[in-house]
Amino acid sequence: MAAKSQYAELARQLSAIGAVKRGLARVLPPDCPGGSAAVMTLLERHGEMRMSRLADLLAVNMSVTSRHVAHAVERGWIERVADLDDRRSRILRLTPAGRELLDELARRTTETFARVLSDWTDDEVGQLNTMLARLRENFGDCRPGRYDDSPGSYARTPSTSAQET
Repeated sequence: MAAKSQYAELARQLSAIGAVKRGLARVLPPDCPGGSAAVMTLLERHGEMRMSRLADLLAVNMSVTSRHVAHAVERGWIERVADLDDRRSRILRLTPAGRELLDELARRTTETFARVLSDWTDDEVGQLNTMLARLRENFGDCRPGRYDDSPGSYARTPSTSAQET
């Protein structure tokens, strides 16, 4: 087990990841905020779904999800279609324009990483990918209730489902 000082340093480093996220957000088109990109990415990864499932995967409440969806719908990146199983519900799905935008975002993000990490070896980038994937896997499902929120306790609690986000 690592020393507590190493965990403290890890916490500081992860807090600073905000700078990386802000740098990546700068490559997004002005009319595509990060929330819209996240919605489209999840629809691409998991396929069409109801708003409640999307909110669950985003780990945010329905009102936040609804704002992200409305923004993407207004721009034609996703559409709401009738749920054949429950006509009162709507299913969200990517449009061809949304898929095209995601392809562009992937290209921009890849180019940004290639430029910013140009002095990293392929092995170093691979190690970072492996370690970040392992960190995400260890945290698993981070939705509310996943971790014991009593003071000073970060023990894992049983999860109702382990979804990849």
